[in-house]
Amino acid sequence: MLLQTSAHHLTASLSSSLSYSRPLPSKIPSLTLPRSINYHRLTISSSSISQAHNYGTVDYERRPIVKWNAIYRKISLLADDPESNSSSVLNQWEKEGKKLSKWELCRVVKELRKYKRYARALEVYDWMINRAERFRFSSSDAAIQLDLVAKVRGVSSAENYFLSLPDTLKDRRIYGALLNAYVRAKMQEKAESLLDKMRSKGHALHSLPFNVMMTLYMNLKEYEKVESIISEMMEKNIQLDIYSYNIWLSSRGSQGSAERMEQVFEQMKLDRTINPNWTTFSTMSTMYIKMGLFEKAEACLKKVESRITGRDRIPYHYLLSLYGSVGNKDEIYRVWNVYKSSFPSIPNLGYHAIIASLIRVGDVEGAEKMFEEWLTVKPTYDPRIANLFIVSYIEEGDFDKAQSFFDNMVEAGGKPNSSTWEALAEGHIKEERISEALSCWKEAFSAEGSKSWRPKPINVTTFLEFCEQEGDLRSKEVFLGLLRQSGHLKNKSYALLLGLSDEDSSDNELSLEKDRTNDNQDGDEKSDDGSDMLLNQLQSTL
Repeated sequence: MLLQTSAHHLTASLSSSLSYSRPLPSKIPSLTLPRSINYHRLTISSSSISQAHNYGTVDYERRPIVKWNAIYRKISLLADDPESNSSSVLNQWEKEGKKLSKWELCRVVKELRKYKRYARALEVYDWMINRAERFRFSSSDAAIQLDLVAKVRGVSSAENYFLSLPDTLKDRRIYGALLNAYVRAKMQEKAESLLDKMRSKGHALHSLPFNVMMTLYMNLKEYEKVESIISEMMEKNIQLDIYSYNIWLSSRGSQGSAERMEQVFEQMKLDRTINPNWTTFSTMSTMYIKMGLFEKAEACLKKVESRITGRDRIPYHYLLSLYGSVGNKDEIYRVWNVYKSSFPSIPNLGYHAIIASLIRVGDVEGAEKMFEEWLTVKPTYDPRIANLFIVSYIEEGDFDKAQSFFDNMVEAGGKPNSSTWEALAEGHIKEERISEALSCWKEAFSAEGSKSWRPKPINVTTFLEFCEQEGDLRSKEVFLGLLRQSGHLKNKSYALLLGLSDEDSSDNELSLEKDRTNDNQDGDEKSDDGSDMLLNQLQSTL
């Protein structure tokens, strides 16, 4: 299923409260990070918490668009290389006599985070910190920065940042940001320990930290702990929000019980504070499909459609994908036509959704026509869309057609990603061409964005077994070298899936953080229990 973002559903946000109140008596001490930042000069101001699930609305969200948009565009166009830096844009802007305000810079950060340009967002914060005489920082700023440090420099650096903060600054937003970092990295023991500390400090009196922990347990398939969290919330009179119920529904459904899932839904309907949203019904539909209850799944999909509001495109992507899963081609086309009539343009993800669904129901000809349409309107060439066809042709045993499609993609300006090369390697393996397959593997490991990719275990083991059968130990060692160099074998669970016992395999932060990367770079594969969807919803708002 396509990854889901749902920024309008959850109101809690680590980034949503900036304050210009009096500074705290303590200042942030020096912290050694990859870039030189003078934290001694940083002035911190405390920030009030306005609601149980909402940390307030920041000033820049209420101000008109002035020049932040132009700054954002300039930064977003910077190449993804170490030589470029957001500071160069900001310095040039001020050199031209245009003074930057904090709310403009924070608005730029918000937009960069929205599109996952975390390194650029952190550079903007670094630039402000080095001008502490101009910009006063609140505890929510520190929470945002901790979150960015975790994403860009790793959990260890985020922990160092947390430890550097004065205790007077560590409110529930700061703890929540660190908890979120642990959950993203699947560091269960540290996450549980931190939640205990949050409980003792009175920072766990609302649903958000419990929701975050439940997504961790969902990812680890420890469903009994989801039930334990729900019980704790009820015992402590902590109000379940829409996320709590949706995660609970997914947990019950993932255990294969439609009846127990429906019990949660009935309880949800009795809660006057909750209005089931489209995510509620897409979650239930996903679970019904998993159980083979397609009639109930389609009934839920009708309710998804009736609850789409505003200019939200993501529900349409889910409808297209889920109708593909139940095999209803007519509904795929109907939803597509409604989608197209509702928006002036369709993004790449929309075309990805319908093409994937048409291929899934066997309408390859229709998918190819949709691809031709996409070529005429595409804003950029997205290799993930082309990969759908390459993988499909290889699964059908037509490698020549897959290779031809690949060649046309490159000729049209498409840039193959790691999943593209892995698919071609899989095709060469089926054709028993070790040398060509190894060449594709090398390209996969060196492609741009390869750090967020990990080869599928089945493809790895098949290639290694083929090398053994052919007695090609040299190719086997070269391939194992690529795996070691990438750091994938340092993840013990992944190494075990491959049947490997590598001396480099050890539990450490790298392996834990690697464990949360997508095995499928294209996001084509469905999560078994919907936990990825729910976690992505939460992450998009944290």
